[in-house]
Amino acid sequence: MPNNRTASTSEPDFDEIDLWDDEDQNTDDDVTTGELELEDRHALRRVAGLSTELTDVTEVEYRQLRLERVVLIGVWTGSSVTEAENSLTELAALAETAGSQILEGLIQRRSRPDPATFIGRGKVEELGAVVRETGADTVICDGELSPSQLRNLEQQVKVKVVDRTALILDIFAQHAKSKEGKAQVELAQLEYLVPRLRGWGESLSRQAGGAGGGASGGGVGLRGPGETKLEIDRRRIRTRIARLRREIKAMKTVRETKRARRTRRSVPAVAIAGYTNAGKSSLLNKLTNAGVLVENALFATLDPTTRRAYASDGRVYTLSDTVGFVRHLPHQIVEAFRSTLEEVAEADVVVHVVDGSHPDPEEQLRAVREVLAEVGADRLPELLVVNKTDAADEETLLRLKREWPDAIFVSAHTGRGIDELRSAIEGRLPRPAVEIRVTVPYDRGDLVAQVHRRGEVLSTAHTGEGTEMHVRVDEALAAELSRWVTG
Repeated sequence: MPNNRTASTSEPDFDEIDLWDDEDQNTDDDVTTGELELEDRHALRRVAGLSTELTDVTEVEYRQLRLERVVLIGVWTGSSVTEAENSLTELAALAETAGSQILEGLIQRRSRPDPATFIGRGKVEELGAVVRETGADTVICDGELSPSQLRNLEQQVKVKVVDRTALILDIFAQHAKSKEGKAQVELAQLEYLVPRLRGWGESLSRQAGGAGGGASGGGVGLRGPGETKLEIDRRRIRTRIARLRREIKAMKTVRETKRARRTRRSVPAVAIAGYTNAGKSSLLNKLTNAGVLVENALFATLDPTTRRAYASDGRVYTLSDTVGFVRHLPHQIVEAFRSTLEEVAEADVVVHVVDGSHPDPEEQLRAVREVLAEVGADRLPELLVVNKTDAADEETLLRLKREWPDAIFVSAHTGRGIDELRSAIEGRLPRPAVEIRVTVPYDRGDLVAQVHRRGEVLSTAHTGEGTEMHVRVDEALAAELSRWVTG
């Protein structure tokens, strides 16, 4: 696939124009329009290295039967070209996760996406030519399209058009396993679909309604209640949305009951949050031997997993794996998964996992913190963990250590730094509120076990009267121990 090839009709030489690296990127120099250079705005830039088309002819026919062949298109609105290409590369990974075959990736530089066709009316024809040239059957846009943009673009390129939001929703639908996860994904999909319902051809055109339609109203066979098929579909979808919301609310009650039980027992909660495919599930497995699914794929984990863990002093706490985040995570997903994400908001500590081998770990950090703020988890104590250090280059790790001096650097794959991480988590767990000295009779070994499980044992000794302990415990357990307080 050619590199830095333009799809514009004039085909300017990018080495000559040098659109992406020099000071011409400063649009203040354009005294005539105050916008981007004409060549910049009118050029589609091909992003090299995204194609996943197979070269082994023996596999092609099989792959074409089950995979959609897609062209990716993005709009670069002023950030660096590296950011634009990273975003399109992530879109390619999302498309592959959904089961697509990437044929081509294009970006156009514009001051803003075109309100009618996303990439500008003049560029739609060039995109159509690329679609015909590659034999693609789908175009995926790196952004959320309005219903009119989706309709206009689809009509002009003559193939199916999907935006980033629909792609992420499709991946979530494939990976949801639990009843709650499936309900949350269906709710998000339906809320996305409602404003985008559209009919094809005359079969879904508006009916006249009533007896007064007249000759111009459609005549015999078209008089009736006046409700189109689209309106019926919308009404059914809204009914289904209401039912799903009731079901998710009921599931949320069950989740809150379990959480309240843990709170009553004063069990600290630690939530593992982070970008998709940052290695959260791998870390949970390393810390607790949880045995949850680990896969090198985006959004492999949608259903939260909570496991019990033990501190070095015997205290019990919970570790919860949560759904991964991604830049521009669809609002529908955040809303539908709000009850799940509240597991993070209700935690005592958030372990924020960043992929150290990612091309832009700082952007990962920003995107995750944005979503955490939406669910009210941005005020919690945060332990930053840089994972996959075995796959990251030394220069990147040195840069991140300078930027994030308090972060823990680990590799869930090799086990490097796991003990340091475990100690750091224990150091951030909330300490029990009450410090007391007690002598517990030997026949109340159950209370001693509870102290070890729920509290912090500072010292212990065995005397003729019983087990002498200096402990920190929660108020409820302190009340049970109060009859044996010694000072």
